[in-house]
Order: sequence, then structure tokens, then C-alpha cells
Amino acid sequence: MSTLAQSNCEPCSKHAQPLNEHEAQALLKSLSQWQIVEHDGIMKLSRCFNFRDFANALAFTQRVGDIAEQAGHHPVLVTEWGKTTVTWWSHAIKGLHINDFILAARTDEVAE
Repeated sequence: MSTLAQSNCEPCSKHAQPLNEHEAQALLKSLSQWQIVEHDGIMKLSRCFNFRDFANALAFTQRVGDIAEQAGHHPVLVTEWGKTTVTWWSHAIKGLHINDFILAARTDEVAE
């Protein structure tokens, strides 16, 4: 289990400041195959996971949904035949928070 995945999510209020690009890039180094994308001026953390068929992609999507529910923090999940794209960001602050990186690390673990 990665150190980031073992970290506890911090409470994130709508008054919290999103990570700046330098902070986000530093945390991104702890994750493999994730990328920071910008959509509508909001930095988001995204990764596409590939599977051999739809059933495996769907099962992975459910596992990510389970960790999201446990954390009370929910990504965008796009499930297709043979792949699932996961995108994390903190809606309340319209950007990235440490919690997004923690949950991305946990997402990697449920993909294994």
C-alpha cells in the first residue's frame, strides 16, 4: 500500500484553497499514469484504466464507487467496454485538494 493511499482525507470546506499547479505537480509524482487535466478552468486528476472486457471494467467501477462512498468524495466515472476513466477533483473548491491525490492512490490499489 502506498503512503499516499494510507493517508487520511482532510476535511475540505468550500473555503479551502485548491492546490496550485506547483503543489499539484509535486503530488502527481507520487502517482503513476495519472495526469492533471484542465476542464472549464478547473484542474482535475484523471486516469484511464484498461480491462479485458466490460464486466471487469464494471467491477472496477464499483470498487472505486465503494472507496468514494467511504470517503464521502465522489469522482466522475466513465465505464466503457474494456476501460474506465476516473476523474477526481474537489467540487466545493473547484480544483484539486490533497484528498483527490489520496483517493487516486486508493483507486490504483483497487485496480490491482
